[in-house]
Amino acid sequence: MEDDSIDNLMDDGPLKKGNQPVRRCIVTGESKAQKEMIRFVLGPDMVVVPDLKALLPGRGMWVSADAKNLEIAQRRNLFAKAAKSRAKTPDDLTELVERLLARRCADWLSQARRAGQAVAGFEKVKSELAAGRGAVVLAASDGAQDGRKKIEAVKRTLPVLSVLSSEDLGAAFAREYVVHALIQSGGLATGFLADARRLAGFRQSGPVEEKG
Repeated sequence: MEDDSIDNLMDDGPLKKGNQPVRRCIVTGESKAQKEMIRFVLGPDMVVVPDLKALLPGRGMWVSADAKNLEIAQRRNLFAKAAKSRAKTPDDLTELVERLLARRCADWLSQARRAGQAVAGFEKVKSELAAGRGAVVLAASDGAQDGRKKIEAVKRTLPVLSVLSSEDLGAAFAREYVVHALIQSGGLATGFLADARRLAGFRQSGPVEEKG
């Protein structure tokens, strides 16, 4: 996208495509569903701040949820151009967004576990799938390949996410580590899946599968 096409990419009000809020990326100019993007605002000190919940005051600047586009926005000073103002971008902004998204995913999973809507361990996952109670299947990003093949064989049509490590998954279940987990259908699964799809853009696991 040419620099002079940045104008009017701030969030003056939600655009809609069907029932989905749509925003334009300040890097590519592409319009996408808001849930596929990251909102940023300028703090009082003019530092660019990620706003993952899209709730912070101020006019937002939107970037597609992947490391490449965020790095381009930093390198080309696109936040300042979009805001038409001085803007300071932290050197570790990409890493910060990844950490915040990973924390949100872990929080969703921890809430689901406390609500009795998540299980850990291959046999429990398999049992939940057989009962038709699964919404999201999780495989640790650092798990062995044979473990991934085991879960792929029983996942049915559900997405399998590998955006969290065995340590991350374990922390959500108050364990040292977890390799396989499952979240049952419901709002917590929906929230987890939305943030996991954004996190996938910052990790090397590739895009998250859509539910078939």
